[in-house]
Amino acid sequence: MPRIPRGASIATVPARLTALDSSFLHLEDGGAHMHVAAVMTFDGPAPAYDELLDAIQARLHLVPRYRQRLAFVPLGQGRPRWVDDPHFNAGYHIRHTALPAPGGDEELKRLAARIFGQRLDRAKPLWEIWLVEGLSDERFAILSKTHHAVVDGVSGVDIVSVLFDAAREPAPPAPPASPWLPRPVPTATELLAEALLERTTVPAEAARGVRALTRAPRLVARRVARGVGGLGSMAAASLSPAPRSPLNVPIGPHRRYTWVDADLARFKAIKASLGGTVNDVVLTSVALALGRWMRDRGEDTEGLELRAMVPVSVRAEAQRGALGNRVATMWAPLPVGVEDPIACFDDVHAAMKGLKESGQAVGAETLTQLADFAPPTIMSQAARLQARQRFFNLVVTNVPGPQFELYLLGRRLRGLYPVVPLALKQALGIAIMSYNGRLGFGLLGDFDALPDLEDIATHLEEAIDDLGAATGADDRYGRTGPRRRPTGVVPS
Repeated sequence: MPRIPRGASIATVPARLTALDSSFLHLEDGGAHMHVAAVMTFDGPAPAYDELLDAIQARLHLVPRYRQRLAFVPLGQGRPRWVDDPHFNAGYHIRHTALPAPGGDEELKRLAARIFGQRLDRAKPLWEIWLVEGLSDERFAILSKTHHAVVDGVSGVDIVSVLFDAAREPAPPAPPASPWLPRPVPTATELLAEALLERTTVPAEAARGVRALTRAPRLVARRVARGVGGLGSMAAASLSPAPRSPLNVPIGPHRRYTWVDADLARFKAIKASLGGTVNDVVLTSVALALGRWMRDRGEDTEGLELRAMVPVSVRAEAQRGALGNRVATMWAPLPVGVEDPIACFDDVHAAMKGLKESGQAVGAETLTQLADFAPPTIMSQAARLQARQRFFNLVVTNVPGPQFELYLLGRRLRGLYPVVPLALKQALGIAIMSYNGRLGFGLLGDFDALPDLEDIATHLEEAIDDLGAATGADDRYGRTGPRRRPTGVVPS
């Protein structure tokens, strides 16, 4: 810690957005806000605002994208690019607030929902950090918000690793080699000329690809075959729309937010009992919780399988520390009609194993790479069209976080609860991140569509309990406290 060497920086040169990064701008329509976020709670008294401001500014040279804003190409003739913001003001992005009494988790959740329901200003660097005082039990909180065009979940972990410390009293960060001086912002004419020039170089890039094909035909053929197989799997998964559900309704601009805190060792013990992966256990817990919530609402779940969009990182180890998005997607079935915890897990595990073997994630990555050659106006319409199709019912994203304690100005990070944005007609998003032996589930819901968001969180806690009890995993990993009979299991 940090993974990036001291004195090194991330994304040191201006760059044009990839097609995937740009699509998150196009998806930001109506009530949809395309930023990822997190609620972080810390032990101890809150630092002074000026102290926090100075600490973050001392490390901004390690993440220069935080001092850059978007420049849009006239007439939509190219994807936006990052340029230095000549009017960058860290005090605008690092903000200070306090909770009303009694300053409990409920007050923090309401504040987080209000902040996460506000769109970031595209004329400025696309991020905010809020220092939140007034939290009970000798705690304070940090709320972070960054546009999805800047960062995906895995590269976001690297940013946290840069901004936070792995020791209570760390060595001061290495200063920048020279003071930051913003590069001149290109004019509209320069942006247009640059974009048009890039278009003329694409044939040259294609020619190089043809030469590579003649040099290594067998290697390229294997890669193409693998991608084509994945594309076929993706097409098969998307031929039919996702089933109707109370989660797929028009959304507004306002949000509700809550979280569930879980023990990673408990999930690993369940996984050890049943086989599969921790992610299989996570998806099973979500499926059980949603099934119970839907039945509480009077919905018929018999034989029903919801479809979750599960982002999968395709970021190579050599790409860690680079901003932007390197993710593909899989369509994971959630058997909400199966009430027995073990049977539900078996269905999820078998389905996920089949998806991985089908190469569906490879197909998704191939599509995002091909999209880089699509004209921006076509990409814009395609992204909007995709947002209006019911290919999935919700997003469930599980990102591995640092498995060691992090500190901010000597205060220990206690809890970390992530946020995944909502798309149009998608009223619920569930983000999960592991940190120091814990799993934080962050549930973001549309304010109007999900007044009972806390009920989903309660059912999620019950589902985790039921899986632990049904497998006997709780006894093996040393869980203490009252046990409930699993809701979906009939006693023998």
